[in-house]
This record gives sequence, C-alpha cells and structure tokens, in this order.
Amino acid sequence: MEGLRGQVALVTGASRGVGRGVALSLADAGARVFATGRAIGSAALPAAITAVPCDHTDDPAVAGVFRQIDETAGRLDILVNNAWGGYERMVEGGRFTWSDPFWEQPLWRWDAMITAGVRAAYVASQHAARRMVNARRGLIVNISQWAAQKHAGNVVYGLSKAATDKLTADMAHELKPHGVTVVSLYPGLVRTEAVLGAGIFDLSNSESPEFLGRGIAALAADSGASRFSGSVVVAAALAREYGFTDVDGRQPRPLTLADV
Repeated sequence: MEGLRGQVALVTGASRGVGRGVALSLADAGARVFATGRAIGSAALPAAITAVPCDHTDDPAVAGVFRQIDETAGRLDILVNNAWGGYERMVEGGRFTWSDPFWEQPLWRWDAMITAGVRAAYVASQHAARRMVNARRGLIVNISQWAAQKHAGNVVYGLSKAATDKLTADMAHELKPHGVTVVSLYPGLVRTEAVLGAGIFDLSNSESPEFLGRGIAALAADSGASRFSGSVVVAAALAREYGFTDVDGRQPRPLTLADV
C-alpha cells in the first residue's frame, strides 16, 4: 500500500465516517493527505494527515484550503469530494422525516444536500481542476450513491446524487483533453459511526470506511484509470478489478440497482 508515495490528496468532509476512512487509506498508501471538515479539529486522525478546519459552504475558506496546499505541498493529485450535509436530523420533533413525500420535507434538507453537497463538490473541483489542468494529471472522485438511479429515501436525496453523477460526467468531458480523470464512487453499506450506532442493519455484506479509500488509492495508482472517467464505479467492483480487500480481509459483494 505504498503506491501513492509523492502524491498529494485532499479529502473533504473527513471529520468522521466515509471521509475519515478515505483519508486514512490514502495516507496508508503513501499519499500526503489534507483533510477538511467543520469538526476536523476533534477528528481521530494521525499526525501525518493535515487537518484543515473548513465549512465547505464558505467559499473564501475553501479557497484558503487550496492556498495552504499550494504553499505547503506545491501540488494536488487527488480530490475526494465527500463533504455533504444530508444525514443530520432525520428525526425532528420525535418524527422520522427522512422518507416523507417531497411536499412535506423540511426545506433545510435542500440546502444540506444541494448547497453543502453538490455545490461544495463543484467549488472544490473548480479549484482542483485549475491546478490539475496545469499539471496535466489528476483524479477527482465524487462520493455518490445508488439513489441517483432509483428512488431511495426522498426526492432531494435522489436529486443530489443524480446531480453529483451528472457533475462527474460533464466535468470528465471537459477535463479529458487535460489528462484529468473524474469518477463517481458508489459505496455499499458502510460501517460508519451512524450505521453502527443504529443497530438495525444487516452488516454481513458491509464495508469499512477505509475500503472506499483503498478503491480510490487503486484508481490513483493506475496509469490507465482514465478508462473509468465520466462513469460510476462501485467500490466492491473495484476490489475485484484491482484485487484489494477490506480491512478484515474480505471482499464485499458489489451491490446492483436491484439491491437498493
């Protein structure tokens, strides 16, 4: 797991869950990792990972993250857009609102998923692309989900994930002449703190947060990863493609649309 020695990565929304796991795996693979998040200062990250507090709805703060990377690392090879605000406050006033029909959904959920999610990925990708185009190399990974292709949860959730996949496809089209690869990465059921705390999920085919990071590390180390650009890739399918396993040595079964 040393294939990223010399590469520099930025993982957004890395205070916990998927983002934290991705940051850990990229660091294990040899990359110099910068990790952002509103609560990143209290995240359990090793000293080798540079934690940068950032609210990704604050454009000047985001620009400051990229300036820090320029000044201290001098390059950027990998951007993982994981910052997203959709899973908070599923229960309000004692009622589970996550699956309510769109006309009964609280409007704050739009901002959490679209502004703190899709727009945040767009803005960070703008900054990253300017650097990657000049270097004629780079990988941008947008964390997405099967809800982009099938109703799952609520309308805004599906909309945000579909927008993320369209962002991936169109950014890939414009970046292709410049040697930059863009993919949407779909996890399976991830053993985040929230999933484990819920105590209601069948974890027999689940994935650790670090598993996604291993998939991203494999893509970043593959000189032929451009074949995936503009497409959706499933983390467990990448494990079969590249031969890596999860932290427990297992290879989870890749989910399909029918599983959602």
